[in-house]
Amino acid sequence: MAFRPLTARAPAVLLREAKPLKAMLGHAQRLSHLQRLLDSQLQPAAREHCHVASWRDGNLLLIVTDGHWATRLRYQQKRLQRQLQMFDEFSSLMRILFKVQPPTVHRGAAGHTIDLSVDAAATIQATAEGISDPNLRAALERLAAHARPKA
Repeated sequence: MAFRPLTARAPAVLLREAKPLKAMLGHAQRLSHLQRLLDSQLQPAAREHCHVASWRDGNLLLIVTDGHWATRLRYQQKRLQRQLQMFDEFSSLMRILFKVQPPTVHRGAAGHTIDLSVDAAATIQATAEGISDPNLRAALERLAAHARPKA
């Protein structure tokens, strides 16, 4: 009896047929739709700082990137609630909750900073002197030049 692997299926087919994936996809699409409705009522500057986390039992939970935007949105909460209630999806909206959660993805650093001790630089320089490849030697010497003297 030989092992016969299953035939590969397209990702779109898997998302439509596999029940757990289908449920997750449906939930993600629902949240995306709610986010678009929310964005239509937010000021353009606030859109990137406010995201729908959940919509359950008349409570809308919004994730806000920092306290500044949470405060601004809390001042506008009643207006926002009235405007959202005009949509069928939010007709039973009773309360908007705000949760501050800074973004987890760190934006790229402005530049790389190298903290290299004098001892480490001396070791790298000594290593460079023993290298015969001119490109590698030059790279190690440039690296050793980044040493910071002790203050």
